Formats: sequence, C-alpha cells, structure tokens
Amino acid sequence: MFKRLLNIPLKTKKSFFLFGPRGVGKTTWLKQNLPDALFFNLLKSESYNMLAANPGKIRRMIPPDYNSWIVIDEIQRIPELLNEVHDLIESRKHIFILTGSSARKLRSKGINLLAGRALTYHMHPITAIEQEDELDIAKSLYLGNLPARFTEHDPQKFLKDYVQTYIREEVLQEGLTRNIGNFSRFLETASFSQASLVNVSEIARETGIERSLAENYFSIIEDLLIGTRVSVFTRKAKRKMISHQKFYFFDAGVYRAIRPTGPLDSYAEINGPAMETLVFQELRAINHYLECDYQIYFWRTKNGLEVDFILYGPKGLIAIEVKNSPHVHPKTLRGLKEFKKDYPVAKCYLFYGGSTPLYFDNITALPIEQALKTLNALLLNSTLKG
Repeated sequence: MFKRLLNIPLKTKKSFFLFGPRGVGKTTWLKQNLPDALFFNLLKSESYNMLAANPGKIRRMIPPDYNSWIVIDEIQRIPELLNEVHDLIESRKHIFILTGSSARKLRSKGINLLAGRALTYHMHPITAIEQEDELDIAKSLYLGNLPARFTEHDPQKFLKDYVQTYIREEVLQEGLTRNIGNFSRFLETASFSQASLVNVSEIARETGIERSLAENYFSIIEDLLIGTRVSVFTRKAKRKMISHQKFYFFDAGVYRAIRPTGPLDSYAEINGPAMETLVFQELRAINHYLECDYQIYFWRTKNGLEVDFILYGPKGLIAIEVKNSPHVHPKTLRGLKEFKKDYPVAKCYLFYGGSTPLYFDNITALPIEQALKTLNALLLNSTLKG
C-alpha cells in the first residue's frame, strides 16, 4: 500500500486526536506505525458495550505499569470516555491517540477536547503525491481515492455500500436524525449542488423538508467530515461579492456514489464537479499534512466573475481555476485575470485537462496530473515577498 504523507512525531509521546472520515485509513496507519500499541475499537460491540455501560472500566483494561501508546478508535461513540482519558493523562501520565470521524457528539456533551492537552491531526483520502506513478486521474474522478478503491475487488460496490452503511445507517444509529428517508433524499439533492453555490431553501423545498432541517442536515454532514461548505473570499474586496457558500462532499468517488444519474445527465454535469472535487480534496489534504495554514475560499462577484479556489494564509495568496477541457480558451482565464487585477500579489494557476504547461502573462496553466503531483511545491513556494 502507499506511504502516507501524514507526519505525526510519535517519538514526542504527546497525546493527540486523529480526525478523518470513516475509511480514510486512520486505524491502518496507526497499526502500521504502532503495532504494539494497546487498541480499543469502539466499533466492536464487545468494547463498545463494556465501556458505554461503565467508562471508568478502561482503567482496569490497561495493564499495570503500561507506558506506551493507548489507541481509542472512534472516540465520539462514547464521549464520556474523554473524562477518564483526561484523568489518566494527568494522574498516570498515559499517552493516548483518539481517532474520530465526528466531533459532533463530543461538542454536544460539552467536552472541551481535553483542554489543549492533546494535539489535533487530520487524515484524508489518498493523495496524488502518495500514489506517485500509480496515479490514474480517470479512476480518481470516477472512484475517488479512499484506500479501499485500491484494494477492493469491486470498488464501485464498495462505494455504494459505504454510502448505504456509513453515511445513512451510521447517521441513524448515532441518533443524529430520526428520519433516514428524509436524510437520504437530502443527500441526493445536495449532490446536485456539488462544487456549486448552495441554496439551502431550494434544497429544502426539493427534499420536502423545512429549511431549518436542511440546515441541520448540512451541519451533520460537516460534523461527520463527509462534506464541507466553502465561503467566498471577501478580504479587502474591491467589487461586490456574492454571499452564498459552495459545497463539496469530501471525495469524488463518494460524490458520484451519492449523485443519481440517468440518460438526461451530461458528462460535463457530473465530471466537471468531480474534477473540482478532486482538486479540493487534494488541496485540503496537502494543506493539512504540510501545516501550511491556508484558509480555502472561492471568489465570485455579483456580476459572475469567478475563481474556483482561493488559498489565503501566512505563506501567501493563491488563486486556482479548474477546467476539465484539454484546451485553454480566453474566457477560461477571465476570472483569474480579474482577480489578479484586484490582488496583484496573488499567484494564479489554471489546472486543466491538457498535457502541456502553458503560460499566459501572470497565469500558469498546468495539466491536472502534474498540478496534483507537485501540489506540495506549489503551496510551499508561494511565500510573499516584502
């Protein structure tokens, strides 16, 4: 399997949280790097039932004089365990790794995530850099980059099962919604807003639910780390900007598994958002792994000028437009050119479906595969001067 970019200094022996959607490889990574750690998997009925009934019992499940890592998988299933973890860190100097695919229950229980006594890291689907020479953009667009895509005999079936058993059933089991039918319809309706502006009222109307419930469902998706809303970049804006957000499921394959398709759906309607999703998930992953501290936005004016992604942070300002076409048309560059006028310090890129890097004044057009494979250099080499 691929060598992951996740870089956690395990030798420091400092407790930490490791968050990420279910199935991105958190447990596999930990078992590979800490084969002798003590593991408690709360997805297993035996561990869950025992500790849910009596969280304090974990004290008797740790061997005397044990001084190595203790891993609790899916800690959000028993938030009360954090009180025990907190005390064990303080009183016995134990070191914990707490994995989670949601922080919703942790917040709802009033838990303060160990009051700064544990660091926080994130894990993402497998990146282009991690895939190296095995990167296949077409497969990434169609099947996404969850680890199971590379190991399952039928990755398409895996994705359907993932949506059914995790995104739908897990939501019901965790008590996040009482009506799984409404939530399932909402997911499908939301998938039509992938990489697009979100109109919560319209999505609620099409789903047949109240607007407040649709807003709550978006919050559930975000808390489960399976979807993200992105805000418009307005810092020192020189033009009138829109106020709506954009929406992305966290993986292109998961998006395609959720989105209903039929003979009336064009290639562009599905593959365009999938390409933008793939770039978005790569940007988030590399930004986290390299600790670049960019905030990710998009840019769209009231009169329709748009740039897909704006990265703003201590390392600089980057504007990225994504097009699946193998050709670069003048109108494709218009948003980037206008953004560059407003923000001369910005570095502007077009990621496109061609095979040759091209240069247009202050805009660099990169083939999508090359762009994703060198995204680490692109983010790190954007330091502002002066």
